[in-house]
Amino acid sequence: MTTLAAILATLRRATGSVTGAVGFAIFVLVILAALFAPVIATHDPDALDVMNRFAPPSAAHWLGTDHLGRDLFSRLIHGATIAMSVALSAIALALAAGTVLGILAAYLSDRGERVILILFDVIAAFPSLVLALAIVAVFGPSTGVVVAIVALTMTPHFGRVARAQVLTLKNAPFLEAERILGASGARIVFVHLLPNIMGPLVVLASMDIPVVITIEAGLSFLGLGVRPPLASWGTLIQDGYQFLSDSWIPVVVSSLALALATLGFTLFGEALRDAVDPRIGRER
Repeated sequence: MTTLAAILATLRRATGSVTGAVGFAIFVLVILAALFAPVIATHDPDALDVMNRFAPPSAAHWLGTDHLGRDLFSRLIHGATIAMSVALSAIALALAAGTVLGILAAYLSDRGERVILILFDVIAAFPSLVLALAIVAVFGPSTGVVVAIVALTMTPHFGRVARAQVLTLKNAPFLEAERILGASGARIVFVHLLPNIMGPLVVLASMDIPVVITIEAGLSFLGLGVRPPLASWGTLIQDGYQFLSDSWIPVVVSSLALALATLGFTLFGEALRDAVDPRIGRER
C-alpha cells in the first residue's frame, strides 16, 4: 500500500464515526477559513468605524461590530489564521525538536540520556503560564514569543514519545539486518526509524492542536500573546469582556468560535488516534 493510500484509508476510518465526521468537518472549516481569510472576510478586519460601534448583526455586518466599529465576522475569520499559524508553527517546532532529542536520548550513553530526560523534566516542571510570564518579561509580547513558548513547553511531550518508540524499534530484527548489511546510522534513522515512529507522533500533534489554540487564546486574553490590532480570538474575547455592559455579542461569538474550533480538533484528533490504533477504541 502506498503512503497516499494508507493516509486515505486512515482518514476513512477516522471519519467513519459520527464524532470523527463532525470533528473532520470542523477541522476542514477552520483550515479553509485560515487559508482564505482575505477572500472570505467581508471587511478589512482592522478598519475603524467608531460611528457604527456595537452595531447589531445586519446585512452589512453579519455578526455586528465591536467597540471600535470593526466588523466582527471579518475579525473572527482572521482570528482563525492567527490561531492556526501559531498552532501549526509551534507544534512543528516542538515535533522536530522533540523527535531529535528523543532519538538522541535513545541512542546516547546513560549519562547523555539522563541529561536529556532531566532537561525534559525541568521544562515540564514549569506551568505554561508561569513560563510565559517569565519569557514575556524579557522579550515582550508578540506572536513569535507565543510560538516559542508553546514549542518549548510541548517539546518534552514529543521527546518522550519519540524516545519510547525508538527504544521499542532500535533492536528490531529488520534494523539488525540493516546494520549487518553495512547501513550507516543516518540511513537507519532517516529511512527506517523515522517513518516507523512518525505515525504516533503525528497523531499526538493533531491532538495537541486544540491545546495550543487554547494556550494562545489565553495568553492573548491576558495581554501576553498576539498584540492588537491583530485579530486573535483571545484578544477578541478580552475586548468584548471590557465592554460587556454595552454589548454581549462580541464575547459570545468569539467564545463560540474558540469553543467550536477546540471541540472539532479534539474530536478529530481522538478519531484519528483510534483509526491509527484500533485497539484503543476497543478498550474504551
